[in-house]
Amino acid sequence: MPPRRRTDPVEGRAAVQAWLADPGCSRVTVRTAVRFTLEELADVAPGHAVEVRVPPDGAVQAVEGPRHTRGTPPNVIETDPVTWLGLVTGEVAWLDAVADGRVDASGERADLSGLLPLQAARRRP
Repeated sequence: MPPRRRTDPVEGRAAVQAWLADPGCSRVTVRTAVRFTLEELADVAPGHAVEVRVPPDGAVQAVEGPRHTRGTPPNVIETDPVTWLGLVTGEVAWLDAVADGRVDASGERADLSGLLPLQAARRRP
């Protein structure tokens, strides 16, 4: 069963587009965009092998593999909201963000380069 959506997809896409148009948009808009894109990631790559954290806005478990249930997960990705939105929209490259420390990725499955950018979050023509 797919995870329950908390963010209305129409509102989520609008928040992402608002952020693309103005990265200095409201905190509420950024939070909506982050939560929507985390939910999109969980839809695109369902599973529980990797925990993706974007504090303080949200976290999600995604990517197929062994399910983690206790303590610190073996595969964790953590980044800030601006970097996350840059990654999911294609404005920031995964390898660049990892190399310069904007993304902390640990574990053998903690590589989202094949999943990002998310189609639902790309800049509209």
